Amino acid sequence: MVLLQQMIVLFILMGIGFFCGKKKFLTDEGSKTLSWIVVNVATPAMILSAGMNYESAIRGRQLAVGFLVAVLVYVFLIVMSFIILPLVRVPAEDKAVYRVMAIFSNIGFMGLPIIRAAYGEEAVLFGALFQFPYNFLMYTYGIAAIKGENPFKGGSLNKILNVGVISSTLGILLFVSGVHMPEVLRISAKHLSNLAAPLSMMVIGQSMIHFKFKEMFEDVRLLVFSLIKLLSLPIIGVLLLRLFIDDPMIISVCYIMLATPIGSMTAMVAQQYDSNYGLASRGVALSTVLSVVTIPLLSLVLQ
Repeated sequence: MVLLQQMIVLFILMGIGFFCGKKKFLTDEGSKTLSWIVVNVATPAMILSAGMNYESAIRGRQLAVGFLVAVLVYVFLIVMSFIILPLVRVPAEDKAVYRVMAIFSNIGFMGLPIIRAAYGEEAVLFGALFQFPYNFLMYTYGIAAIKGENPFKGGSLNKILNVGVISSTLGILLFVSGVHMPEVLRISAKHLSNLAAPLSMMVIGQSMIHFKFKEMFEDVRLLVFSLIKLLSLPIIGVLLLRLFIDDPMIISVCYIMLATPIGSMTAMVAQQYDSNYGLASRGVALSTVLSVVTIPLLSLVLQ
């Protein structure tokens, strides 16, 4: 029921964006402006808002373990991205987008609500830890990859002083230190963070006016890639985690984070840096549709 509700919300927001695009209320130029707001305003605010979670009971060793596992999950995804791309024979011009799609999922808008409903508020605190490495990597490794640069060469990772990295660093410091910021700043960050999901999904919806819905399913490579991401990666990731972690809460949170579809931030960044935005948008839409089946199916298999 929770997953179904989230999917309905996703499609309503995408549908509004599609409608606005069809009626020319939201143009391609306007869509690019909205994506800038998502990448540079709303998402950094969401990171800072997570860092100002003063009610969190997770501290000390539990916090360190949860954060370490979150980081290792992304190391796993980066490694797997180098294995998946050759398997599905991704052409050179599309490797940048496919690599980012393999690594970054929709952990914020889909992952956290599902975790809250399925495992409770305490599990959400573990899930929030994924936001820090996610956003830090998106604004460093992700941007370098989407621009077609080699993130491990040429000093591209040295160019990390941007709004995303600064907000990620501040968010972690606020969370660990427990320093209380003025309530007016906390409320402002919360309100701005609420813009991320609706604006990003509207932008995705607007992009869908440029291709037919059936084209998503006719792209065999993208379909196979999406199934690998939604089925194979969660299974492999959970099985590996169970070799080292015996905390069922952490494993359950990691499963949801691995099983969520391609993150809308992938398309936002692709648009901002003039990469293959159409491919990224189709990937987000297709994997979101497929996840309605794959997430509950895998939960039955892995529980």
